[in-house]
Amino acid sequence: MTRSLLPFLPKSCFPQRLMLILALVLSLALSGCAGRGEEVVEQPHHLVILGDPHLPGRDVPKKEKVVETINSWKDVEMVVAVGDICADFGTDEEYAFARKFFSRLHSPFFPITGNHDYFYADPDIGKGRLVSGSRQSQEAKLAKFQQTFALPSLYYSRYVGDYLLIFLSADHATFLAGLSEKQLAWLRRELAENHRTPTIIVFHAPLDKTLRPYRHWINTPDFIAQPVQEVHDILADNRQVFLWVSGHTHTPPSEESYASEVNLYDGHVTNIHNKDMNRSSIWTNSLFLYPDRVVVKTYSHDDKAWLPHLERVIESPSP
Repeated sequence: MTRSLLPFLPKSCFPQRLMLILALVLSLALSGCAGRGEEVVEQPHHLVILGDPHLPGRDVPKKEKVVETINSWKDVEMVVAVGDICADFGTDEEYAFARKFFSRLHSPFFPITGNHDYFYADPDIGKGRLVSGSRQSQEAKLAKFQQTFALPSLYYSRYVGDYLLIFLSADHATFLAGLSEKQLAWLRRELAENHRTPTIIVFHAPLDKTLRPYRHWINTPDFIAQPVQEVHDILADNRQVFLWVSGHTHTPPSEESYASEVNLYDGHVTNIHNKDMNRSSIWTNSLFLYPDRVVVKTYSHDDKAWLPHLERVIESPSP
């Protein structure tokens, strides 16, 4: 381009020639930088994880403020709630409140069940106490959950970028946070069909011994994913699963095992624990999905700040 344009300018127009050369060089330099920038800059998929909301529960305005903050993050692709959507019993009133509450989200919402969404009898039957409901009662509440959030199924999967996300719902008749045989069979098929796809599983309860026993009930049968042996065998057979995202234990970021080496299960699955939303302080985790890694960041909604000391990078498994 320089050779074709410069001959049309006489030598007496040297300043113009110099300016043209500089302009051409600058233009080429900028276009080169832009091209290189497009190759370097990575745009991750941003997923926000909500720990057990327990709606309506305590301090509804504070919970509503969390939704406002998430809505202000323009890069959010999905909002995931890890169960215990309902405060206590899974009543009609709790579900109606939850439906209206989450309708304020600007991003697609992906919920799963926890024990408080289906497991317990209604308060009039249990005299206000948390007692196991009949199987008929449990199935009715599971159906109510599915209907409330317009889900095609209680358990489902989605592809996000290079990853498969599997959403499992607590639906067992006797385990507080367990998977039915029907759901386990579905999970085995889903993983077998995606054996080479890096996979993230979302479930209400954590994997066994992925927290230190900082409370007497941590790592006990009611507070881990059940049935333990079946879950272990499935994960052992499917090394593409590398993240397990959970709630249930209400583990706060101040707990030393919230983000530590103990979170690694069986050498290949990192358990990401999430604090509930029913306390005086609320934190949320965000997963940033890059092609080769997932970055986990924790946000304090009280301080309106990310917490750099809790940031983690988990490499995705090679296909």
